[in-house]
Amino acid sequence: MILAGGLGTRLSEETSVMPKPLVEIGSEPILWHIMKIIRGHGIREFIVCCGYKGLLIKRYFAEYGLRALNVTYDLAESSVEYRDRHGEDWRVTLLDTGLDTMTGGRLRRAADLLDDEPFLMTYGDGVGNIDISALVDFHRSHGKLATVTAVQPTGRFGAMYLAEQDPHVRAFKEKPDGDGTWISGGFFVLDPRALDLVTGDDCVWEHGPMGALTEAGELVAYRHQGFWHPMDTLRDKHVLNELWNSGKAPWQTW
Repeated sequence: MILAGGLGTRLSEETSVMPKPLVEIGSEPILWHIMKIIRGHGIREFIVCCGYKGLLIKRYFAEYGLRALNVTYDLAESSVEYRDRHGEDWRVTLLDTGLDTMTGGRLRRAADLLDDEPFLMTYGDGVGNIDISALVDFHRSHGKLATVTAVQPTGRFGAMYLAEQDPHVRAFKEKPDGDGTWISGGFFVLDPRALDLVTGDDCVWEHGPMGALTEAGELVAYRHQGFWHPMDTLRDKHVLNELWNSGKAPWQTW
């Protein structure tokens, strides 16, 4: 399940005309990159929870064959024939979960499409070389309701190391690793029963439900020590595009 309904206000240069999941890295939207990462681990069924400009996301998938495949139109027969089958084998459900619905509410609105098995959940704005298979295995091993992927993002600025009362710079490192703090990398594995903690459309998943799971000892962290990067700002978009265009994008594990 991919949450793709937010306004993306911190990337307003792009999201004034499109939803953030459709902002492109290379020639494809970040949503495509996320789905390719997941499909590389054997998962081919997706639920995309739409909201803000969700029609554009639906249109992207409706026109996917036109962009990716060769096609023959028989105007006399009013038929369409795709000439090859080199597209994706995804099965994608695009669900309108409301314009103003919060993250928890979007999950709850999609609950009827789930079975009793754990499911993967993430957001439509972050990529990484996360081992999804290992994440799922880890979740199954501990038997709790929820697993969150913990990451340590790279620092944005160069760091200087100074000794007290000494003006000389002892060391300098451009864009050092984080300060040791772990943050949510946005890739979860959830038991459907975790959605019982969502109280309504105005429920923010990251606040009430995650707090309740933590207090109950039902939230476990899977530590990812590899690459992870969000796309929150225009700068983030430029960083991800530079990596993709270099041919060495760390998240391209498929």
